[in-house]
Amino acid sequence: MMILIGTSGYNYPHWWNGVFYPSDLPQKRWLEFYAEYFDTVELNVSFYRLPRREMFEGWYKRTPKRFSFAVKGSRFITHVKRLKDCREPLSLLLDHASALKEKLGAVLWQLPPRFKFQKERLEEFCVLLSTLPRSKVLRHAFEFRDESWFCQEAFQILEEFGFSLCIAHGSGLPLKEVLTSDFTYLRFHGGEVLYGSNYSNNELREWSEKIRDWRKKGKTVFVYFNNDAYGFAVKNALTLKRFVSSHPSI
Repeated sequence: MMILIGTSGYNYPHWWNGVFYPSDLPQKRWLEFYAEYFDTVELNVSFYRLPRREMFEGWYKRTPKRFSFAVKGSRFITHVKRLKDCREPLSLLLDHASALKEKLGAVLWQLPPRFKFQKERLEEFCVLLSTLPRSKVLRHAFEFRDESWFCQEAFQILEEFGFSLCIAHGSGLPLKEVLTSDFTYLRFHGGEVLYGSNYSNNELREWSEKIRDWRKKGKTVFVYFNNDAYGFAVKNALTLKRFVSSHPSI
């Protein structure tokens, strides 16, 4: 069981010139530099467009042996199709992402706001995820953006299939700390300003205690900071890593 801490994306020009990446470091070396500090990254590009399989192969080759990727599921599946009739795009995404091999740690499905809970829709999608050959061996996490999904029926479905409820912390976002699988998936979007606010050391210490407790319960924990403005994400992720690793039992 592991605790993996990183950021949501790494290829941000505003992290250059000393914010995180050195000013003399070419962009093509950013991932290698990132991997010197973090052991995981959440790939957000796959939410907006399908990267070529060769891109996934490149990410695999450019990272260390024990590095882990989380892949964000396509918005075509979550926001356009709304989890319905999506076998073909799902198969295509997973075919490309399979180039990450053993480094593919989890897949995140972020549902849109104002998409109300639909039990049958969720069940059908979970069945699809659990039956497709490339999908059924993967960890899947669901980030709900509408309050209606935070209900016992939804939690029971996720638990039945062994999928995780993403614990998403951010201004104006619904938050429930419910564990539904053998892994926990956290996303930090910014407590005061979405994507644009810093977390205090006290806040991060509190979260480090929760993370350690989940680890003691046998959970693998994925943590990603999505407050990328001003480099807050990398600063907060490094601080949280320090708090977690400073505990004698970890």
